[in-house]
Amino acid sequence: MPPPPALAAPLTTLAAPAEPVTTAGDAQLVVAALLGIAAVVLLIAWAKVHPFLSLILGAAVLGVVASVAPDKMITSFTAGVGSTVGGVGLLIALGAMIGGLLAESGGADGIVGRIVNRVSGRALPWAMAGVAALIGLPLFFEVGVVLLVPIVLLVSMRTDVPLMKIGIPALAGLSVLHGLVPPHPGPLVAISSLDADLGLTLGLGLLVAIPTVIISGPVFGSIIARYVPATAPAALLPTRRDAGRTARSGAGAEQRDVDGDLLTDDDLVNPGGGRPGAPVDDSGTETARRTPAFWPAVITVLLPVVLMLLRAIGELTLDEGTAGRRTLDIVGTPIVALLAGVILAMFTLGYQAGFNRSQVSSVIGGSLPPIAGILLIVAAGGGFKQVLVDAGVGNLVADAAKDASLSPLLLGWLVAVGIRVATGSATVATITAAGIVAPLAASMDRPAVALLALAIGCGSLFFSHVNDAGFWLVKEYFGLTVGQTIKSWSVMETIISVVGFLGVLLLDLLL
Repeated sequence: MPPPPALAAPLTTLAAPAEPVTTAGDAQLVVAALLGIAAVVLLIAWAKVHPFLSLILGAAVLGVVASVAPDKMITSFTAGVGSTVGGVGLLIALGAMIGGLLAESGGADGIVGRIVNRVSGRALPWAMAGVAALIGLPLFFEVGVVLLVPIVLLVSMRTDVPLMKIGIPALAGLSVLHGLVPPHPGPLVAISSLDADLGLTLGLGLLVAIPTVIISGPVFGSIIARYVPATAPAALLPTRRDAGRTARSGAGAEQRDVDGDLLTDDDLVNPGGGRPGAPVDDSGTETARRTPAFWPAVITVLLPVVLMLLRAIGELTLDEGTAGRRTLDIVGTPIVALLAGVILAMFTLGYQAGFNRSQVSSVIGGSLPPIAGILLIVAAGGGFKQVLVDAGVGNLVADAAKDASLSPLLLGWLVAVGIRVATGSATVATITAAGIVAPLAASMDRPAVALLALAIGCGSLFFSHVNDAGFWLVKEYFGLTVGQTIKSWSVMETIISVVGFLGVLLLDLLL
């Protein structure tokens, strides 16, 4: 059964191709996948090669060992890069613009101040997990990350709470909802393929999600924070520096910047200056500058969430083809929803905070350079994943599981785990695993089919590593090394997968 029309486009770019690009045997593909992944790890950890180049070279090693023709290898890699940038890249850029305005206007300071003042230090990880789970209900994982990272970094800095102790709960809340609860693409594909009841799967998914978020978030975060002393990258730290602290030297020494922030160091767009990099004229704004109120800042951050949630509600309650359904499908598309958030932020966090048009433009332009490296690394991770998928590694794992005499729940989880580890794509793992066990679902009752969809979703989250674009997104945003990312993020994803699956098995015994 095909995926719902509203989700067909994003799923198409992630699905495995019908025919592999090589005729290599199973053993050769296994060796190729292992060597490709090992090359990426060694180049980054030992040779100190930049992750962007390491992923390109790792994909080349994989393709050569798997006997993929050079032209097909290049086509596969560039297709993965293109689909990743076209989907995740645009979302990261738009989210960074909202984050930039939120930080430079002082809106993020206001949100953090309210959280810090209302929640004690020991309760902060729990509060972050709850906020992330709520926001993550309608959001794609990548969107949630770029919207929550400014808050996480500021809370950690203001309270002196270890970054991992707050960051892991936020990531856990987002990841669990992304893998287990509709309207995310993975769960919807599993529900569609297995003909499961969406409402029942949603309810059971929330029951599984709550203890899973608690164990993999605040509990694991408090443990791993002792072993991963992460420090937020200075370029991504979303806070304004003290006003007037920085002055330009030389001929411009008399012209001081008001905030010492992005407004005076814009390399992209500077309508107020006569040349690139010239300082923006922000004189006279010292008294006009004001921090946005708490609720306007919160509403701005939540606008994309609300729009995407309305789209999800429309998919469940409105008939296809109606004017209301078409409208919600458009305004709830992640790119449109985030673009609306950027436009609203220009007013609520820009003009209302005392910025003029040139300054708002400069803040938006200045929010992009810090994420340029992240975009390239995430894109290269998407290319590496696509070479794995196109070479047939995912099909190899699926074929090996077809004749296994296991229970449907365990089989679905194991197949999703194998394909997830091999390809790095949770959606590809979900699609393939659901297709393998779909014939078994025909003889199962409604609760069992819903649990089967959740078991596959849990398996699709197992051990994210270097072939997953999300791995690099987390690594760069939190300023981690590869080893630290594996200890924290990869282990957290594995805990989510195992604890979630145990929850599914427990519900299977009770229902």
